Amino acid sequence: MSKKIAFIGTGIMGTPMALNLQKAGHKIIVSDHYNQPPQQLVANGALVCHSPKQAASEADVVILMVPNTPQVEEVLFGYDGVEQALNASDEKLIIDMSSISPIATKKIAARIKESGAQYLDAPVSGGEVGAINGALTIMIGGEQSAFDSARPLFEAMGKNITLVGDNGAGQTCKVANQIIVALNIEAVSEALVFASKAGADPARVRQALMGGFANSKILEVHGERMVEGSFDPGFKIALHQKDLNLALSGAKELGVDLPNTQTAQELFEECADMGGESWDHSALIQAIEKRASHSIR
Repeated sequence: MSKKIAFIGTGIMGTPMALNLQKAGHKIIVSDHYNQPPQQLVANGALVCHSPKQAASEADVVILMVPNTPQVEEVLFGYDGVEQALNASDEKLIIDMSSISPIATKKIAARIKESGAQYLDAPVSGGEVGAINGALTIMIGGEQSAFDSARPLFEAMGKNITLVGDNGAGQTCKVANQIIVALNIEAVSEALVFASKAGADPARVRQALMGGFANSKILEVHGERMVEGSFDPGFKIALHQKDLNLALSGAKELGVDLPNTQTAQELFEECADMGGESWDHSALIQAIEKRASHSIR
């Protein structure tokens, strides 16, 4: 069944996600309150509104894909925000696909539900390539009924779709995902720098390792980026720093020690100090290379 979807946050990830929803037959509504909506969406028939409130008032479902917790709160609860378009009779569904604080998410969900709408937190993994191909992993927190209603939308954007638990569980799962991804990037970086400085061809080392137990998506995709020195962002270092800050602050609150996550964050900070906040997160290798006084390229 076709839905009218207000999609707020049409950047590197959001634009292809919204395009895939259009391809699935849904009507997309965008807001130009931050910047001009992508021409691709408009050319395909997207309706342009001038505020989150106006976009939400035209929609059955509101999807957010913005950088961080403050932006989610601003879109939902700020001036001309989504909340002002909600009432119990409409039974709108709000889906936050951003990666934000699990603790804040629980508070946001409670407030949205008080306003008469359903709420799902549904962060994603898979980067720009996954967004373009409609192959994202989607980790969802919320009620079963809301999940069942939204599942056809998720299936237009992703392949691995899991209801993890109640509101906040999706964001908690995403933080765990980002810990694993960061540590894998660090491991591949260290391995390739070690091999290269020892005199081996890093491209051939990567190829050999892809046939064994060390193989991973990070080795396959980001290992190639590292070898080629191609660091145009699919996922920016600054955004991964944000996610690891969520992990480290949450771990502190829980009394959990995450030593390797802390090290990965320090390496990202070294990249940022080199002017690399907008590099792809695979560029973490440049911090390892700097420490080794050796480039693999």
